Amino acid sequence: MYTNSAQRRWVEFAEIDNVRDLGGLPVAGGGTTRFGVVFRSSTPQHLTEDDLGRLIGPVGLRTLIDLRLPDEIEREGYGLLAGAAVRLVNLPVRKQTQTSATPTDLVPDGREYDLVALYRELLAGSIESVVAAARLIADADQHSIVFHCAAGKDRTGVLAAVLLDAVGVPAEAIAADYALTGERLERIRERLDTLPSYHGLPPVRTGILAVDPQVILRFLQDLHATHGSAAGWLHANGFTEAELARLRAVLVESP
Repeated sequence: MYTNSAQRRWVEFAEIDNVRDLGGLPVAGGGTTRFGVVFRSSTPQHLTEDDLGRLIGPVGLRTLIDLRLPDEIEREGYGLLAGAAVRLVNLPVRKQTQTSATPTDLVPDGREYDLVALYRELLAGSIESVVAAARLIADADQHSIVFHCAAGKDRTGVLAAVLLDAVGVPAEAIAADYALTGERLERIRERLDTLPSYHGLPPVRTGILAVDPQVILRFLQDLHATHGSAAGWLHANGFTEAELARLRAVLVESP
């Protein structure tokens, strides 16, 4: 299931396009993020019976954190996961002004799109969801956890950046992880374009489908400028020092 060497973090499925383990990333001061605890993904609703078997078996999935909006879930569903012995938790990530989701909301027009501004807006509009996700991930009884949105790039990327920065993963490594989605973008777009919620996506690597590591670097620079770090942002929004210690304990493997 895992490929070797630099590709070890990818987890391959027949009908889920963008799954990777958050393990194996360097942590400031030594150690790496732990394999087999938390995974990021595109929408898994098309999964096959074999895919479900891999998720429940080797991946050990107990909790699925769905970052999509309730409107998306109503339209697109969960596929076979709906009947599986998995805890499904919807923690929508949205802009502050967004109360519902239409295809126009979800697929911005144009080939130029300010993703840094979008990610700032998503974080500002999703404080409760991001903090709740961090609390679930800090709870070892919930593992393993998969979190996902549609493509597994934007909303998923914001949550991944906050989690990884909070436990000390350097910004360059977080940005490199974000950029890996570019390797699967053709497949992601092809699948999403068939769905009512996402039809009409721009060409890959343009607009909302751009994958530029500088976007995450700039997003994290802004976060550090305002709160010192993602840990500081979590603290400012009710995450305790004890919770942060638990998050580090579950996500970081000492050398």
